[in-house]
Amino acid sequence: MTAGTVEHPLAGVAAAPAARVCALRKVFGATVAVDGIDLEVPAGSVLGMLGPNGSGKTTLIRMLLGLTRPTAGTVELLGHPVPAAADRALPHVGALVEGPGFHPFLSGRENLARMAAAEPLLPSRDARGRVAAVLERVGLAAAADRRYRGYSLGMKQRLGLAAALLVPRRLVVLDEPTNGLDPAGTRDVRRIIGELHAGGATVIVSSHLLAEVEATCTHVAVLQAGGLVATGELSALLASGTGGLVVVTPEVDGAVRALRATGATAYRAESAEPAVVVGEDGPPAPEVIALLVRAGIPVHEARRRRTNLEELFAQLTEDGS
Repeated sequence: MTAGTVEHPLAGVAAAPAARVCALRKVFGATVAVDGIDLEVPAGSVLGMLGPNGSGKTTLIRMLLGLTRPTAGTVELLGHPVPAAADRALPHVGALVEGPGFHPFLSGRENLARMAAAEPLLPSRDARGRVAAVLERVGLAAAADRRYRGYSLGMKQRLGLAAALLVPRRLVVLDEPTNGLDPAGTRDVRRIIGELHAGGATVIVSSHLLAEVEATCTHVAVLQAGGLVATGELSALLASGTGGLVVVTPEVDGAVRALRATGATAYRAESAEPAVVVGEDGPPAPEVIALLVRAGIPVHEARRRRTNLEELFAQLTEDGS
């Protein structure tokens, strides 16, 4: 993929949430897929939607887009009730949900041309150029005239992403956008999400790749068994899971013994660099450093321990595992 021009969303984006659900519930027979969720997606954010398989992520996304009617509760998309006024919101929304669906005997270019013809915000005179531009942007220019049935899974994902980007969007919803992509394709998706965010669009990403979510998202929503167990700014949620101190030292064993002698919890860090983790029950950071120096143990660095998204996700969902 070559770097594309940053797309700016339509003017007049309001400060109100890009999406909002209240007491949202969806039941399939005896199965409760979504159970009373309240969620707001801030305008201009990149929200990562996380949860184990069967947690309700895709069902929630489908209700947001008006593809599935809720059993109870309300949905608002770009200020409009869904599904009642979905036709007013959806032209400003691009989506890739549960894998793309295209005509197998048409080429990638022909499939996109058919979709471009149905875009209410895309003048017909601009359609051909726009199709060519998005094919280039997602790295399919060389395969644009091959039949879709011959595409690999990763190429199909790229074409679905191209369809979502045919016109500038206020909201882009991506359900597992890196499914089937190689590392280069995953980096391309990360870049495109960054471009959309820089242009002011709101992005919702459902993904199992926690490292990618941590690298690209500003907010997260964690689902478990159809319920919402945590939501908010990613940085704040990670900070809430922070505890203790990390001390980088070449003499890890000696540092552990010295710290444990004070009654503090201390153990070897699981990291590439030799380091000790000091629990929250240990002395304040200046005292830890002074104690180690007095014991003749060199201290190369000391920093507050920061939880990563994988650790936080495990903490939030382990009860349902």
